[in-house]
Amino acid sequence: MWLLAFLTLADSTQAFPVVLSPAESLQVTVAGAAAGKPVVLVPGLFGSAFTYRNVIPRLTAAGYRAIVIEPLGVGGSGRPERADYSLTAQADRLAATIDRLGVTRAMVVAHSTSASMAYRLAYRRPDLVRGIVSIEGGPVEVLATSGMRRAMELAPWIKLFGGVRLVRKAIRKNLVAVSGDASWVSDSVVDGYTVGAARDLDGTLKAVIAMARAREHERLRPHLSEIACPVLLLLGGAPHDGGPRPGEVIELAESLPAFTVDTVPGVGAFVQEERPEAVVAAVVRLDAARAAATTLP
Repeated sequence: MWLLAFLTLADSTQAFPVVLSPAESLQVTVAGAAAGKPVVLVPGLFGSAFTYRNVIPRLTAAGYRAIVIEPLGVGGSGRPERADYSLTAQADRLAATIDRLGVTRAMVVAHSTSASMAYRLAYRRPDLVRGIVSIEGGPVEVLATSGMRRAMELAPWIKLFGGVRLVRKAIRKNLVAVSGDASWVSDSVVDGYTVGAARDLDGTLKAVIAMARAREHERLRPHLSEIACPVLLLLGGAPHDGGPRPGEVIELAESLPAFTVDTVPGVGAFVQEERPEAVVAAVVRLDAARAAATTLP
Protein backbone atom coordinates (compact mmCIF):
# COMPACT_ATOMS: atom_id res chain seq x y z
CA MET A 1 0.00 0.00 0.00
CA TRP A 2 3.00 2.33 -0.13
CA LEU A 3 1.86 3.61 -3.54
CA LEU A 4 -1.45 4.73 -2.07
CA ALA A 5 0.43 6.65 0.60
CA PHE A 6 2.69 8.06 -2.10
CA LEU A 7 -0.32 9.46 -3.96
CA THR A 8 -1.40 11.47 -0.93
CA LEU A 9 1.48 13.88 -1.50
CA ALA A 10 -0.04 17.18 -2.58
CA ASP A 11 0.90 19.00 -5.76
CA SER A 12 3.74 16.61 -6.62
CA THR A 13 4.91 15.27 -9.98
CA GLN A 14 6.59 11.90 -9.86
CA ALA A 15 7.51 9.20 -12.38
CA PHE A 16 8.13 5.63 -11.27
CA PRO A 17 7.69 2.02 -12.44
CA VAL A 18 4.94 -0.23 -11.13
CA VAL A 19 6.25 -3.80 -11.16
CA LEU A 20 3.51 -6.29 -12.01
CA SER A 21 5.73 -9.37 -12.37
CA PRO A 22 9.47 -10.08 -12.55
CA ALA A 23 9.39 -9.45 -16.33
CA GLU A 24 6.70 -6.76 -16.57
CA SER A 25 6.66 -3.18 -15.28
CA LEU A 26 4.61 -0.17 -16.38
CA GLN A 27 5.94 3.37 -16.17
CA VAL A 28 3.62 5.75 -14.31
CA THR A 29 3.69 9.55 -14.06
CA VAL A 30 1.53 11.28 -11.44
CA ALA A 31 0.86 15.02 -11.19
CA GLY A 32 -1.56 17.31 -9.38
CA ALA A 33 -3.21 17.59 -5.99
CA ALA A 34 -4.09 14.37 -4.19
CA ALA A 35 -7.67 15.53 -3.67
CA GLY A 36 -8.30 15.98 -7.40
CA LYS A 37 -10.52 13.61 -9.37
CA PRO A 38 -8.26 11.02 -11.02
CA VAL A 39 -7.71 11.12 -14.78
CA VAL A 40 -5.75 8.18 -16.21
CA LEU A 41 -4.05 9.01 -19.50
CA VAL A 42 -2.90 6.18 -21.77
CA PRO A 43 -0.61 7.03 -24.70
CA GLY A 44 -0.78 5.29 -28.05
CA LEU A 45 1.56 2.47 -28.96
CA PHE A 46 4.18 4.82 -30.40
CA GLY A 47 3.84 7.43 -27.67
CA SER A 48 4.70 7.91 -24.00
CA ALA A 49 3.84 10.30 -21.18
CA PHE A 50 5.53 12.89 -23.40
CA THR A 51 2.47 12.98 -25.67
CA TYR A 52 0.39 14.44 -22.80
CA ARG A 53 2.95 17.02 -21.65
CA ASN A 54 0.66 19.91 -22.71
CA VAL A 55 -2.49 18.27 -21.33
CA ILE A 56 -1.20 17.45 -17.84
CA PRO A 57 -0.66 21.02 -16.56
CA ARG A 58 -4.08 22.04 -17.89
CA LEU A 59 -5.71 19.11 -16.09
CA THR A 60 -3.98 19.88 -12.80
CA ALA A 61 -4.89 23.57 -13.15
CA ALA A 62 -8.52 22.46 -13.47
CA GLY A 63 -8.18 20.53 -10.20
CA TYR A 64 -7.67 17.02 -11.54
CA ARG A 65 -5.08 14.42 -10.56
CA ALA A 66 -3.30 13.31 -13.76
CA ILE A 67 -1.96 9.73 -13.90
CA VAL A 68 -0.19 8.60 -17.07
CA ILE A 69 0.19 4.82 -17.47
CA GLU A 70 2.37 3.66 -20.35
CA PRO A 71 1.33 0.17 -21.59
CA LEU A 72 3.84 -2.65 -21.75
CA GLY A 73 6.29 -2.07 -24.60
CA VAL A 74 5.50 1.65 -24.72
CA GLY A 75 7.57 4.62 -23.54
CA GLY A 76 9.49 3.83 -20.38
CA SER A 77 7.63 0.60 -19.61
CA GLY A 78 9.23 -2.82 -19.85
CA ARG A 79 9.75 -4.51 -23.20
CA PRO A 80 9.79 -8.27 -22.54
CA GLU A 81 10.06 -10.21 -25.77
CA ARG A 82 7.77 -13.08 -24.78
CA ALA A 83 4.94 -11.22 -23.03
CA ASP A 84 1.26 -11.31 -24.01
CA TYR A 85 0.80 -8.03 -25.89
CA SER A 86 -2.88 -8.57 -26.74
CA LEU A 87 -5.20 -5.64 -26.12
CA THR A 88 -7.05 -7.59 -23.44
CA ALA A 89 -3.83 -8.41 -21.59
CA GLN A 90 -2.82 -4.75 -21.81
CA ALA A 91 -6.20 -3.70 -20.39
CA ASP A 92 -5.75 -6.10 -17.49
CA ARG A 93 -2.29 -4.61 -16.80
CA LEU A 94 -3.85 -1.14 -16.72
CA ALA A 95 -6.38 -2.44 -14.19
CA ALA A 96 -3.65 -4.02 -12.05
CA THR A 97 -1.66 -0.78 -12.08
CA ILE A 98 -4.69 1.34 -11.17
CA ASP A 99 -5.39 -1.08 -8.33
CA ARG A 100 -1.81 -0.75 -7.10
CA LEU A 101 -2.23 3.03 -7.07
CA GLY A 102 -5.36 2.74 -4.97
CA VAL A 103 -7.47 4.60 -7.53
CA THR A 104 -11.13 3.98 -8.40
CA ARG A 105 -13.59 5.61 -10.80
CA ALA A 106 -11.01 7.34 -12.96
CA MET A 107 -11.71 9.23 -16.14
CA VAL A 108 -9.65 7.44 -18.79
CA VAL A 109 -8.16 9.39 -21.70
CA ALA A 110 -6.66 7.09 -24.34
CA HIS A 111 -5.10 7.79 -27.72
CA SER A 112 -5.49 5.77 -30.91
CA THR A 113 -5.20 1.98 -30.50
CA SER A 114 -4.90 2.34 -26.73
CA ALA A 115 -8.56 3.44 -26.67
CA SER A 116 -9.40 -0.20 -27.37
CA MET A 117 -7.59 -1.06 -24.13
CA ALA A 118 -9.74 1.54 -22.35
CA TYR A 119 -12.96 0.06 -23.75
CA ARG A 120 -11.89 -3.38 -22.53
CA LEU A 121 -10.95 -1.97 -19.15
CA ALA A 122 -14.38 -0.35 -18.83
CA TYR A 123 -16.40 -3.56 -19.22
CA ARG A 124 -13.93 -5.84 -17.42
CA ARG A 125 -13.46 -3.49 -14.44
CA PRO A 126 -16.35 -1.00 -14.40
CA ASP A 127 -15.43 0.02 -10.83
CA LEU A 128 -12.26 1.66 -12.14
CA VAL A 129 -13.74 3.80 -14.93
CA ARG A 130 -16.19 6.70 -14.62
CA GLY A 131 -15.85 7.78 -18.25
CA ILE A 132 -13.70 7.50 -21.38
CA VAL A 133 -12.34 10.21 -23.64
CA SER A 134 -11.11 8.41 -26.73
CA ILE A 135 -8.77 10.44 -28.94
CA GLU A 136 -9.16 9.02 -32.45
CA GLY A 137 -9.63 5.50 -31.07
CA GLY A 138 -12.10 2.99 -32.49
CA PRO A 139 -13.10 -0.53 -31.36
CA VAL A 140 -9.91 -2.15 -32.64
CA GLU A 141 -9.82 -5.94 -32.32
CA VAL A 142 -6.14 -6.60 -33.06
CA LEU A 143 -2.84 -4.79 -32.74
CA ALA A 144 -1.62 -5.99 -36.12
CA THR A 145 -2.64 -2.92 -38.12
CA SER A 146 -1.07 -2.32 -41.52
CA GLY A 147 1.38 0.13 -39.93
CA MET A 148 2.33 -2.40 -37.26
CA ARG A 149 2.86 -5.10 -39.88
CA ARG A 150 5.10 -2.78 -41.90
CA ALA A 151 7.09 -2.00 -38.77
CA MET A 152 7.48 -5.73 -38.09
CA GLU A 153 8.76 -6.34 -41.63
CA LEU A 154 11.27 -3.49 -41.33
CA ALA A 155 12.43 -4.33 -37.80
CA PRO A 156 15.28 -6.69 -38.79
CA TRP A 157 16.72 -4.03 -41.10
CA ILE A 158 16.37 -0.94 -38.92
CA LYS A 159 19.44 -1.49 -36.77
CA LEU A 160 21.53 -2.48 -39.79
CA PHE A 161 20.50 0.50 -41.93
CA GLY A 162 20.42 3.52 -39.65
CA GLY A 163 19.19 2.40 -36.23
CA VAL A 164 17.60 5.17 -34.16
CA ARG A 165 18.22 7.68 -36.95
CA LEU A 166 15.93 5.65 -39.21
CA VAL A 167 13.34 5.36 -36.45
CA ARG A 168 13.40 9.14 -35.94
CA LYS A 169 12.88 9.68 -39.66
CA ALA A 170 9.93 7.28 -39.75
CA ILE A 171 8.31 8.80 -36.64
CA ARG A 172 8.67 12.33 -38.02
CA LYS A 173 7.10 11.27 -41.33
CA ASN A 174 4.18 9.63 -39.52
CA LEU A 175 3.56 12.58 -37.18
CA VAL A 176 3.47 14.96 -40.12
CA ALA A 177 1.12 12.68 -42.09
CA VAL A 178 -1.47 12.50 -39.30
CA SER A 179 -1.44 16.22 -38.45
CA GLY A 180 -3.72 19.04 -39.51
CA ASP A 181 -0.98 21.61 -38.88
CA ALA A 182 2.38 19.87 -38.62
CA SER A 183 4.24 22.89 -37.25
CA TRP A 184 4.28 21.21 -33.83
CA VAL A 185 6.54 18.42 -35.17
CA SER A 186 9.90 19.92 -34.18
CA ASP A 187 13.25 18.21 -33.61
CA SER A 188 12.69 18.29 -29.85
CA VAL A 189 9.25 16.69 -30.26
CA VAL A 190 10.70 13.91 -32.41
CA ASP A 191 13.32 13.41 -29.70
CA GLY A 192 10.54 13.07 -27.12
CA TYR A 193 8.70 10.47 -29.18
CA THR A 194 11.82 8.39 -29.84
CA VAL A 195 13.58 8.50 -26.46
CA GLY A 196 12.38 5.02 -25.57
CA ALA A 197 13.68 3.53 -28.81
CA ALA A 198 16.96 5.40 -28.43
CA ARG A 199 17.44 3.95 -24.96
CA ASP A 200 16.68 0.35 -25.95
CA LEU A 201 16.43 -0.14 -29.70
CA ASP A 202 16.76 -3.93 -29.56
CA GLY A 203 14.03 -4.21 -26.93
CA THR A 204 11.77 -1.84 -28.85
CA LEU A 205 12.10 -3.77 -32.10
CA LYS A 206 11.45 -7.10 -30.36
CA ALA A 207 8.39 -5.64 -28.60
CA VAL A 208 7.01 -4.31 -31.91
CA ILE A 209 7.35 -7.77 -33.45
CA ALA A 210 5.65 -9.35 -30.42
CA MET A 211 2.80 -6.80 -30.61
CA ALA A 212 2.24 -7.49 -34.30
CA ARG A 213 2.04 -11.22 -33.60
CA ALA A 214 -0.24 -10.93 -30.56
CA ARG A 215 -3.53 -12.82 -30.69
CA GLU A 216 -6.64 -11.64 -28.91
CA HIS A 217 -8.30 -13.99 -26.46
CA GLU A 218 -11.57 -12.05 -26.28
CA ARG A 219 -13.34 -9.94 -28.90
CA LEU A 220 -14.35 -6.42 -27.90
CA ARG A 221 -17.42 -5.89 -30.06
CA PRO A 222 -19.76 -8.34 -28.27
CA HIS A 223 -19.00 -6.49 -25.01
CA LEU A 224 -19.44 -2.86 -26.13
CA SER A 225 -23.02 -2.75 -24.84
CA GLU A 226 -21.69 -3.68 -21.36
CA ILE A 227 -19.75 -0.40 -21.09
CA ALA A 228 -21.95 1.54 -18.69
CA CYS A 229 -19.82 4.69 -18.40
CA PRO A 230 -20.15 7.57 -20.90
CA VAL A 231 -17.74 7.63 -23.83
CA LEU A 232 -16.70 10.73 -25.74
CA LEU A 233 -14.84 10.23 -29.03
CA LEU A 234 -12.63 13.15 -30.06
CA LEU A 235 -11.88 13.30 -33.78
CA GLY A 236 -9.57 15.63 -35.66
CA GLY A 237 -11.48 17.58 -38.29
CA ALA A 238 -8.63 18.09 -40.77
CA PRO A 239 -8.00 15.46 -43.47
CA HIS A 240 -5.36 13.08 -42.13
CA ASP A 241 -4.18 9.51 -42.17
CA GLY A 242 -5.35 7.05 -39.54
CA GLY A 243 -8.20 7.33 -37.06
CA PRO A 244 -11.33 5.17 -36.74
CA ARG A 245 -13.18 4.24 -39.91
CA PRO A 246 -16.73 5.61 -40.34
CA GLY A 247 -18.14 2.12 -39.79
CA GLU A 248 -16.33 1.86 -36.47
CA VAL A 249 -17.81 5.16 -35.30
CA ILE A 250 -21.27 3.95 -36.28
CA GLU A 251 -20.68 0.72 -34.38
CA LEU A 252 -19.71 2.64 -31.24
CA ALA A 253 -22.80 4.85 -31.58
CA GLU A 254 -25.11 1.85 -31.98
CA SER A 255 -23.52 -0.29 -29.26
CA LEU A 256 -22.53 2.05 -26.42
CA PRO A 257 -25.30 3.12 -24.03
CA ALA A 258 -23.86 6.65 -23.65
CA PHE A 259 -21.80 7.89 -26.61
CA THR A 260 -20.88 11.30 -28.01
CA VAL A 261 -18.68 12.33 -30.93
CA ASP A 262 -16.92 15.70 -31.00
CA THR A 263 -14.88 16.92 -33.96
CA VAL A 264 -12.07 19.40 -33.34
CA PRO A 265 -11.68 21.60 -36.44
CA GLY A 266 -8.31 21.95 -38.14
CA VAL A 267 -6.43 19.23 -36.25
CA GLY A 268 -5.38 15.69 -37.08
CA ALA A 269 -4.96 12.47 -35.12
CA PHE A 270 -2.91 14.00 -32.28
CA VAL A 271 -5.55 16.27 -30.78
CA GLN A 272 -3.53 16.35 -27.54
CA GLU A 273 -0.65 17.97 -29.45
CA GLU A 274 -2.49 20.44 -31.67
CA ARG A 275 -5.33 21.34 -29.28
CA PRO A 276 -4.53 20.11 -25.74
CA GLU A 277 -7.21 22.39 -24.29
CA ALA A 278 -9.83 20.45 -26.27
CA VAL A 279 -8.85 17.25 -24.44
CA VAL A 280 -9.22 18.91 -21.04
CA ALA A 281 -12.53 20.47 -22.10
CA ALA A 282 -13.76 16.99 -23.08
CA VAL A 283 -12.89 15.63 -19.62
CA VAL A 284 -14.66 18.53 -17.90
CA ARG A 285 -17.69 18.21 -20.19
CA LEU A 286 -18.01 14.47 -19.61
CA ASP A 287 -17.78 14.94 -15.84
CA ALA A 288 -20.42 17.68 -16.00
CA ALA A 289 -22.73 15.45 -18.04
CA ARG A 290 -22.34 12.65 -15.50
CA ALA A 291 -23.11 15.00 -12.63
CA ALA A 292 -26.21 16.33 -14.39
CA ALA A 293 -27.45 12.80 -15.11
CA THR A 294 -27.18 11.79 -11.45
CA THR A 295 -29.30 14.78 -10.35
CA LEU A 296 -32.18 14.04 -12.73
CA PRO A 297 -35.36 12.82 -11.02
